[in-house]
Amino acid sequence: MSLRPFLDTDSAQVLELNSAAVPAVNDLGADDLAALIIASHSAIVVVADAEPDTVLGFAILFAAGADYASENYRYFSGRARTFLYVDRIVVAAGHRGRGLGARLYAAVFDTARALPADVVFCEVNLRPANPESLAFHGRLGFTEIGQQSTKNDTVVVSLLSAVVPKVRSASGR
Repeated sequence: MSLRPFLDTDSAQVLELNSAAVPAVNDLGADDLAALIIASHSAIVVVADAEPDTVLGFAILFAAGADYASENYRYFSGRARTFLYVDRIVVAAGHRGRGLGARLYAAVFDTARALPADVVFCEVNLRPANPESLAFHGRLGFTEIGQQSTKNDTVVVSLLSAVVPKVRSASGR
């Protein structure tokens, strides 16, 4: 498996993966995805080495100071001057549990170090519940710093933070 920057030609596959992950992430249309990519700091995809055009997962990242109206991004913006925010991270259902999420997060932490940013933020749904994602983020060192109700009180999220290690560890972080 390899990581690479998001390409415009990845859009259809990213939209399909994103739609399959709803409600863990909010649904996106093509215009929404294009706007996210333009506003983001970066977007990365994980692909199979044998099929480099097949997207198996992706992450969309925002740095501090972005012009982004997300309720969760605004929450984090009020808590740190420099940070990297994971707007969404998705791995294809048939490829979960194979280390792809950890590989994506290794790239997230590398990106944060390059900014430089001392902290990575993200959120995970509590309602509707996403216990697998909470456990995964806990294994990566994320801890809850708050909770918030979003989307007209239809979603409650755990707001998570992880300190960016100074150097990449042998485990990929």
